[in-house]
Amino acid sequence: MGDGPLSFEVLRKAESGRARLGRIQTPHGAFETPVFMPVGTRATVKAMTPDELREVGTEIVLANTFHLMLRPGAAVVRDLGGLHRFMNWPGPILTDSGGFQVFSLAELRKVAEDGVTFQSPLDGATHHLSPERAMEVQSDLGGDIVMVLDECIPYPGCTGILPVVPDPSWRDRAHQAMERTLAWAQRCLRAANDPRQAVFGIVQGGMFADLRRESAQRTVAMDFAGYGVGGLSVGEPRALMFEMLDASLAALPEAKPRHLMGVGTPHDIVRTIDAGVDMFDCVLPTRNARNGLAFTAEGVVKVKHACHTADREPLSASCSCSTCRGYSRAYLRHLYLSNEILSARLLTYHNLYYFHSLVRAVREAIRDGRWRGVETENLPLPPDDASS
Repeated sequence: MGDGPLSFEVLRKAESGRARLGRIQTPHGAFETPVFMPVGTRATVKAMTPDELREVGTEIVLANTFHLMLRPGAAVVRDLGGLHRFMNWPGPILTDSGGFQVFSLAELRKVAEDGVTFQSPLDGATHHLSPERAMEVQSDLGGDIVMVLDECIPYPGCTGILPVVPDPSWRDRAHQAMERTLAWAQRCLRAANDPRQAVFGIVQGGMFADLRRESAQRTVAMDFAGYGVGGLSVGEPRALMFEMLDASLAALPEAKPRHLMGVGTPHDIVRTIDAGVDMFDCVLPTRNARNGLAFTAEGVVKVKHACHTADREPLSASCSCSTCRGYSRAYLRHLYLSNEILSARLLTYHNLYYFHSLVRAVREAIRDGRWRGVETENLPLPPDDASS
């Protein structure tokens, strides 16, 4: 469905659970969902060329509004033909609004009703990001899917031990951020005037199921092209994350795509697909590759471990990516310990190939009527250990 620059069609629903196979059409091409989007923060997926992204199965990438507005500047990207030409990526691009990055600045930012004032981590210069400015920057960047400016808050217990009795101020803070996000979403919608771009609203509400449902219902009433679920994977226990995700998704329409923002272990991806999520983005496969960690069907491989010093085996005997076809664990360990750039390139290539292959296997299982949910579906899933 969709009358604007984006259309979404549900091709098939799973026999059990809420997983579905879909297809999204954008001005720069179509792709099937569920889909994993590599994060190209500064108009590049680190260590990968656009040709390599296509080789591993990438169909859509994410770029970051916050970083690109600071360097090289949105107007520079616009004058050079927009992100697609600037980074030589012909396929669909989603740009986030910068809300999460501003949230992560902590002491360097001040949030008010009008927007966020922050100091650049590059040079200390003061910037103001309002909902209108977020839309203007994203229009200059020229992505196909753009996100509203939202306020993301941390999980209160992520920096220490939670008390037995929750602090009532946690709910007040979550409610305030939800209301601000809703007000900003309305302003973003009014400011969005680029006919090439589809605007996604964002569900917030902290770790309170009723606030999540309310946020989703009121965001849906604004009639966005799709919906992101934000504010998860910010330090909360995994079980709580899935509880809040279910509360968020329950009020979102089946006819619109759903994007879970920033969540991305292989287990989490498969479990949230089963919950009804269509789109994912996460730095996990690329960041962990640079830290010497590879995801495989047999488990997580940490190439720096001494056991791989003379290991002739590939990262995964079941993987057909060029890294596994051509290089041993011993060689990859040597590259990593030698701080060679090729280490990041080869491990990133493998990790993205694995993530795309995993999600493609889920799509095929749904398409063929074989999907029976997370517990019974025979898909290769590594342990959740993603530490380096």
